[in-house]
Amino acid sequence: MIKLFFIMAMLASIVCSAQLTGLTIIDGKVDMPSVIENYANDIEALNKVYIFKDSPEYYNRFSKFYGEALHQLKTITFNKLAVGEQAEYLLLKRNILKAQHDLNEATTLYKQVNYTVPFAEKIVALQANRRRGGKVDPATVATLMSSITKEVQVLRKQLDKSPPLNAKQANKAGEVVDDLRRGLQNTFSFYNAYDPLFTWWVKKPYDEADSALMQYATFIKKTVKEAPADCTGITGTPIGAAALKSLLEYEMIPYSAEELVNIANREFAWCDAEMTKVSQQMGFGNDWKKALEKVKENYVEPGKQPQLVNTLAEEAIAFIEMNNMVTVPPLAKEVWRMSMLTEAQQRLAPFFLGGESILIGYPTDKMDQETKMMSMRSNNYGFSHATVFHELIPGHNLQFFMWSRYKPYRSAFRTPFSVEGWPLYWEMLLWDKNFNDTPEKKVGALFWRMHRCARIIFSLNYQLGKWTPKQCIDFLVERVGHERFSAEGEVRRSVMGNYGPLYQIAYMMGGLQLRALYKEMVTSGKMTEKEFHDRYLHENAIPIEMFRAIITNQKLPEEFKTQWRFAD
Repeated sequence: MIKLFFIMAMLASIVCSAQLTGLTIIDGKVDMPSVIENYANDIEALNKVYIFKDSPEYYNRFSKFYGEALHQLKTITFNKLAVGEQAEYLLLKRNILKAQHDLNEATTLYKQVNYTVPFAEKIVALQANRRRGGKVDPATVATLMSSITKEVQVLRKQLDKSPPLNAKQANKAGEVVDDLRRGLQNTFSFYNAYDPLFTWWVKKPYDEADSALMQYATFIKKTVKEAPADCTGITGTPIGAAALKSLLEYEMIPYSAEELVNIANREFAWCDAEMTKVSQQMGFGNDWKKALEKVKENYVEPGKQPQLVNTLAEEAIAFIEMNNMVTVPPLAKEVWRMSMLTEAQQRLAPFFLGGESILIGYPTDKMDQETKMMSMRSNNYGFSHATVFHELIPGHNLQFFMWSRYKPYRSAFRTPFSVEGWPLYWEMLLWDKNFNDTPEKKVGALFWRMHRCARIIFSLNYQLGKWTPKQCIDFLVERVGHERFSAEGEVRRSVMGNYGPLYQIAYMMGGLQLRALYKEMVTSGKMTEKEFHDRYLHENAIPIEMFRAIITNQKLPEEFKTQWRFAD
């Protein structure tokens, strides 16, 4: 029998003796790419060992690791670094501090719910012994499994009578049980069948414990049921003003939520004015929604959307190459591809998704007639003309192609303000270049720019607890002209799609950052347009304020704080 105290002592010894991978010195200088890569590799290695992501063992080990990483950074003489290296130093420090903060939050929350898993330490100890192939006594393990099953039964009755957990606590407690269950599965599969005596003793009590833990996790998560705020069935938990402020600082956005909404409304006003001009050209006077409805009717028949996408992709590539706007490697043009979004995926993404390939939204045969028509109207020619290049070239596809080849270690600093800001910036730039050369194309482009403004407004109001999902959907329908099907998908994606709380504002704000920098560097004559775009792709997906510092050769202070008010 392996004694619990012996295992815990062994764990403490491992934690105390482990060291962070050292700095890489080349020709007497710190090699920042290696520092960043080593940090990422160390985290990956530790995560493979400490598999219980919600446990004191994990929290203690990573608390020590992050502390060592910060100490190691402090040994670097910051002022001797080049500007690009200074940016990398600051971004790595930012990542470590954020990881520390998140770890502390998780530790605090775990302490609030650990009474729901009194058996956790036993499972962690069993797994720790299994890591290095420690011998176990099968009869003792079988008894442990049975005791877990009995404890769970008692705990369920106790929780029924206890004060209810709030939604955050219930979700965390459920995640802890899920984590413990996976760890138990890992341990059982290591010994099962390889040790016949282990199988004879443990198989049945393990199956019972596994089933009990699965049901217990579901039970805990349901102790607080997040009732829909309205009739939409879309549920979530707004993060609130304090968390929103903290995230904006982390993402290097020096504006408050209220200021961001004001910026969005300012951009909205520009869109309204332009949409009215186009509406007048189309013969609808100032009622631009009639022009929008006209454009929505120009969709291709079922089965032909992929051909349209291909045509629009080739058109965009030809336009940017003819105008010498950015380098497009021949291989990038060769390897992009397309797939169709499933019906389930379209509940979260009713239009396009993109990256290495473009994922196309269009009706499936299982949709009802009303939904089919809304989907076709939402993916009309004008709308598609303004978004295919966003997903492919020069948008996401070209981004990811280049980022995998230039400074890929900087992917650790990837931010949606850069990832989504780049293709949104191209939507703005191609508008300026008259890529949208017909009223129909202009309506499509303006619809999407309105949509980006609306995303800022509805997502921030939702995260601040001011709007319900239904209010968000109604806003998209009434203010932007969305089909209700697509508006519901947008809000569902924002609230339930595993995107960060700031993701929806990142499109427009990232685009405005690059637009401001374009004026500073290209309009002023300091760089050509192509040089500017190529340089962005070669510096990878770092926050745009850091990209600005690099291309302007702006020395950075070691105690850097975001201050670039790009939208003023």
